[in-house]
Amino acid sequence: MSYIINAQNLKKCFANLIAVDDVSIQVKQGEIFGFLGPNGSGKTTTIRMLCGLLIPDGGSGTCLGFDIVKDSFQIKQQVGYMMQRFGLYDDLTVYENLDFVARLYAVKNFKERIEKTLDRLAFPMMRVHQLAGHLSGGWKQRLALAAAILHEPKLLLLDEPTAGVDPKARRDFWDEIHDLSTEGITTLVSTHYMDEAERCTRLAYLSHGKILVQGNMDNVIEHAHLMTYEVRGNDLANLAKELRQTMATVQIASFGQSLHVSCADEETIETLVKKYQRPDLTWRKISSNLEDVFISFMDEKHDI
Repeated sequence: MSYIINAQNLKKCFANLIAVDDVSIQVKQGEIFGFLGPNGSGKTTTIRMLCGLLIPDGGSGTCLGFDIVKDSFQIKQQVGYMMQRFGLYDDLTVYENLDFVARLYAVKNFKERIEKTLDRLAFPMMRVHQLAGHLSGGWKQRLALAAAILHEPKLLLLDEPTAGVDPKARRDFWDEIHDLSTEGITTLVSTHYMDEAERCTRLAYLSHGKILVQGNMDNVIEHAHLMTYEVRGNDLANLAKELRQTMATVQIASFGQSLHVSCADEETIETLVKKYQRPDLTWRKISSNLEDVFISFMDEKHDI
């Protein structure tokens, strides 16, 4: 099978820090592949190696059929890259920024292409001639996406692209990513939002530079082997504090007016439930969700 991304045993070090350690991923055309993991887990470093911005210290790989070390220039021409931090020019208008990007990529019929991109992302005329620095977070994000797709790339690399924007803007953004997927555009995206992770075709969870698990959402949840209870009742804050102090192997997370109590050891959590059976508390066994798993992975210690 031919993969858009096919990386084997990637490794990257900065001085004595191992940022990426033995990472292997394969991404097929049209997939939306999600990178999960805490800050510093190696997501951004991996993305930058894949698009030729960083040279790996070990391992090998291809991106769009090009070698990630030898053919970095060719990769950059066919990839749309969107950073978490807004990377365009605040003192240029929306149109001027896109004009600059189009000329940078030598886009043919660039004026027509800019118009089509602005129309696709529903930019009103009043925004087109507005300085980028005066845009809200949601419109800046939309401009950054416009710049990333302007040259019609075959692959999008998106590094926490929706950080700091409102839920409506995030939903609109993901609707567009799915539309691009139906057109054969492949996306590799890092995110901390679990609702976004659930919209990915497949996921990989990184911790300390290593991939702990990869697969679809059900695969990732199953890998954690978590048993989860929802707890409702009075004084949940003190209950959570007590459980955290006395049950080091149990994960406690607040969800509105309830707690999720999770543990990979069935005997431990069943003992806990029996211990805290009180008239003012209701315990109900539920299916673990992706956020339960994410928090559980963050709390675990993984050797590198």
